[in-house]
Amino acid sequence: MIKGTDVSSYQSEDYSTRGFEFVFIKVTEGKSYTNPKWVAQRKTGRDAGLVTGFYHFVRPGSMKAQADYFLSKIKLAAGDILALDWEDAKVGNDDKDEWIKYVQDKAPGHKVLLYCNVDFWLNKDKTSFAGDGLWIAHYNGKPGEPGIKHRWRFHQYTSSPVDTNLGDFDNRDALRSWAGVKKGQANEE
Repeated sequence: MIKGTDVSSYQSEDYSTRGFEFVFIKVTEGKSYTNPKWVAQRKTGRDAGLVTGFYHFVRPGSMKAQADYFLSKIKLAAGDILALDWEDAKVGNDDKDEWIKYVQDKAPGHKVLLYCNVDFWLNKDKTSFAGDGLWIAHYNGKPGEPGIKHRWRFHQYTSSPVDTNLGDFDNRDALRSWAGVKKGQANEE
């Protein structure tokens, strides 16, 4: 298992990367909000050699319009991971599936994940569709044991002192390979 973090506008542009192998950065929410710090946060992660992922906080409305808005902000580099942050109870199961499939189609070669908490996964989800992997949030005090049977790729297990995640990979190189970075290739624009 490897450790990583996730950041949004609540964290600084030069967050600590010590001990981390990857970072997920909030880029957009809905069809109009963009994290004003995300470009600097991406630079911090890439300068530290972290595998980078980007996420969209989904709101009710057109899934395609939200996906297009999200993708329009990022000039994708090899190995960038994309994720849908599904926390709004007004966003339905079919909506999250539509967003993930649409982004998979629009960004071939990039892994597309679903992020949600255990309650959403066990009680709201009806299809068990998580794209290329499930990023599950469960603060149960047991890193790497999110309390679900479904295969997961990332487990967000605490927010104290920062959001901390475990990735189900042997090392950073294994994550890079899974994400589509060829040996010797940089994960940068």
